[in-house]
Amino acid sequence: MARSPLIDLHAHSTASDGTDAPAELVAAAAAAGVDVLAITDHDTTGGWAEAVAALPSGMRLVRGAEFSCVSPTGRPDTPEDPAEVAVHLLGYLFDPEHPAIAEEQERLREARHHRLVGMIGKMVEAGYPVDVETVFAYLPDGASAGRPHLARVLVAAGVVESVDEAFAKLLYTGSPFYVPKQDTPVETAVEMIRAAGGAAVFAHPLARRRGRVIEPSVLVDLAGKGLAGVEVDHPDHSPDDRALLRDLAGHHGLLTTGSSDYHGTNKTTPIAAETTAADALDALVERAAGGIEVVAG
Repeated sequence: MARSPLIDLHAHSTASDGTDAPAELVAAAAAAGVDVLAITDHDTTGGWAEAVAALPSGMRLVRGAEFSCVSPTGRPDTPEDPAEVAVHLLGYLFDPEHPAIAEEQERLREARHHRLVGMIGKMVEAGYPVDVETVFAYLPDGASAGRPHLARVLVAAGVVESVDEAFAKLLYTGSPFYVPKQDTPVETAVEMIRAAGGAAVFAHPLARRRGRVIEPSVLVDLAGKGLAGVEVDHPDHSPDDRALLRDLAGHHGLLTTGSSDYHGTNKTTPIAAETTAADALDALVERAAGGIEVVAG
């Protein structure tokens, strides 16, 4: 009996904050037996061409990106729990040259750059052995800057033992070294992705170990405004939250996906640690009928 295809719809390369070049990402996925891979770097499509060129025969690539967004929490605003929270939205198979997408991704990449410079400055003032030149040496030309690049320098300097420890102790949202950036309202991002022919999936909405999360009611609201799906099976989701999200999706017409959120050695999660069902991928492609196609090797 033929096995079900192995589908991982959330993975990062050195075009943002992964440690594998796009071609290496494709090779790692192929070695793990992945049949369909999505490349979803933060706020950039810069790794697409290299990933397409590296596709082996029989493997398919879903081109996408992970958009930095801000969302209502679905709770009243209080000093202890502000009414907005940073979230991520996965956009799949959208036209990368659509004006709204191209302009917003460029703005977000610039915001990421300035935010990282600001965080480095704060750490320098506090006496940490980091500097702008060393941190940005970790970024290939044109890559989207992120806190993991600073984390890797802290690991190399012996300040912490891992990227995860750097985030937990020094780089978390709200830390003394944290610098915010102006992200895209999540409803606007959904509209942009749809206008560019793509499909939008809310990434790891209940990843509580990362910090504050939205109320499920936010997903219900977005479902009525064009959200195509929700990432349910994710390494940072508990079994109870997966069950909650799956039930919500079933009641509100949302697709459910599963993904590793692979970052190479920046995280310990292996590629294809979580996967998406073939029928969910088919439905996702159907909802993105106005955009670009899945590429086959």
